Amino acid sequence: MNEAPVRVLIADDHPVVRDGIRGMFAGDPGFEVVGEAGDGARAVELARTSKPDVVLMDLRMPGTGGVDAIRDLARLGLPARVLVLTTYATDSDVGPAIEAGATGYLLKDALPEDLARAVRLAARGETVLSPLVASRLVGRVREPAVSLSDRELEILRLIAAGSTNREAAARLFISEATVKTHVLHIYTKLGVNDRAAAVAAGFRRGLLDAGER
Repeated sequence: MNEAPVRVLIADDHPVVRDGIRGMFAGDPGFEVVGEAGDGARAVELARTSKPDVVLMDLRMPGTGGVDAIRDLARLGLPARVLVLTTYATDSDVGPAIEAGATGYLLKDALPEDLARAVRLAARGETVLSPLVASRLVGRVREPAVSLSDRELEILRLIAAGSTNREAAARLFISEATVKTHVLHIYTKLGVNDRAAAVAAGFRRGLLDAGER
């Protein structure tokens, strides 16, 4: 007796991406695409009516994003497993998604056969993580958490954008000496000795977003 196909809901704000994923599953009788959504709110709405086994969830979508949608699915008690499929693998993306209840986390450069396998595993409730995401999660556990103040984060972002201390001071309407003090605090908290290392640590720990490079 053949197993019922895995029912998949695709949530991504890019129609081309949705078309590509749907086309990949179309030729495999082991899957059935039961709906498509361009944002998180629509994904939750469709999950209530179409009863998917797995929701392929992008994270950064207009309106309701992926993490909020994952939380809503959990709050509503919907049984669908959520497999994140995104371009982003920073700690600030991975951590909240997993904590919200995602079963797995893959990047969009995954091979079609790996994605199909991941969807099958997710449908069975098994955790699936891309190698990069898995290594980040391990590093996050091993590396102590760092909390920067709002002002320190502002200055770290300006450093990442290439601003000097003088430029940061002018931008934030504070003295250059105050900026230098904040920079020293940032170095101490991140365990680094220079601006380049501070920026690298900021990206590694998810304090900086890839769009800030």
